Amino acid sequence: MVVEKGSHMNNPLEQFVLLAKTAKGAACLELVKQVLESPGVYVFGELIDMPSISELANSNYKPYWDTLNLFAYGTFKDYLANTSSFLQLTPSQKKKLQHLTIVTLATKSKCIPYNTLLDELGIKNVRDLEDLIIEAIYADIIHGKLDQKNSQLEVDYAIGRDIRAADITTIVNCLQDWCSECENVLSCVESQIHRANSEKNRSLQRKSEIEQEIVNIKKTLKTQLQERSDGSEEVMTTDNREAVSAEKGKKATKAKGIRSGSKFWSKS
Repeated sequence: MVVEKGSHMNNPLEQFVLLAKTAKGAACLELVKQVLESPGVYVFGELIDMPSISELANSNYKPYWDTLNLFAYGTFKDYLANTSSFLQLTPSQKKKLQHLTIVTLATKSKCIPYNTLLDELGIKNVRDLEDLIIEAIYADIIHGKLDQKNSQLEVDYAIGRDIRAADITTIVNCLQDWCSECENVLSCVESQIHRANSEKNRSLQRKSEIEQEIVNIKKTLKTQLQERSDGSEEVMTTDNREAVSAEKGKKATKAKGIRSGSKFWSKS
């Protein structure tokens, strides 16, 4: 079962960030509720960094701050583990947090078993789970397909979630390791290219040597054929001379016999 959707969203959080610049007191609380309810908002980092919002962390309205951070960095299981620390979520807010939980799981594995999803999302049956996944796909926060035969979600794409400042070092280390691996691969590729070029040059040199050998062999054969041809002509000339001499000898013998016969008949 394949479900896909294109057209990535722009930045729906921007309007809330602009409102946060002038919001104070109760307006900030209402702004937090709205941003958590808004169906198109799945990142919250810029709003968390706003001074008027960050002040909630040290006020009597800390649950608003904690809930906003939960949506930025946490999962639905975190919410279930400590519901008293957060705002009471509406059905749409719960669904959004479940969608974000799927995104978090997708960053850890591209094939997520249904059992893992059921546990992390607090869902009791597979039908409701698949409906929730399809909604997440149509919300364009993940792309993938439901593998009902193997009871798993195969993820092709997932949006990025907000990053805590404490996670930056881990990300930097991960990128450095990735760069090191890329350098190793590049070094290996360059070595293979050098080896291939060397082999190519040896092959070209060998080809040139073979072609030169062929030229030399042709010259040798041509010389030998020329020498044989000249020798044959010389043999033929000698044979002709001998034949002429033999012919002359026969004629001389014949003429002598005729003269001797004439003398014999005259005496009679």
